[in-house]
Amino acid sequence: MRFMMLVRADDDTEAGVLPTKEMIDAMDKYNDELVKAGVLLAADGLHPSSKGASVSYSGGRPTVTDGPFAEAKELIAGYWLIQASSKEEAVQWATRVPFDEGTVEVRQVFDAADFPPEILSPEIAAKEQAWQEQQLRNAPKA
Repeated sequence: MRFMMLVRADDDTEAGVLPTKEMIDAMDKYNDELVKAGVLLAADGLHPSSKGASVSYSGGRPTVTDGPFAEAKELIAGYWLIQASSKEEAVQWATRVPFDEGTVEVRQVFDAADFPPEILSPEIAAKEQAWQEQQLRNAPKA
């Protein structure tokens, strides 16, 4: 099963404050543990919402709104995508993130097997699987 560990934004991340060298070193050590355990699929921090945009839809029409966005605590500042055998294992990894403050939300990622065949045909499921495998092949190697 794949899980996203989502890092909530705060006033500092939204202001573009970069992490300290000590935090970068701690995160590097944590990421190394994920890699050595064979669970890390992807991990990145995100620029502040002031550098982003939101696309909302109404009546099938998109509306683009440039950032920044209100309520930093509702925004995402970064993420890890991991492969875990259960939600409990994913939560266990999240409890090891080297943060003094903040929130990491753990959410399971949908896989083709989560959809019944009347919603997701075997052909589309196979395309989805091939696309995921291509992503893994294209991922930068650590």
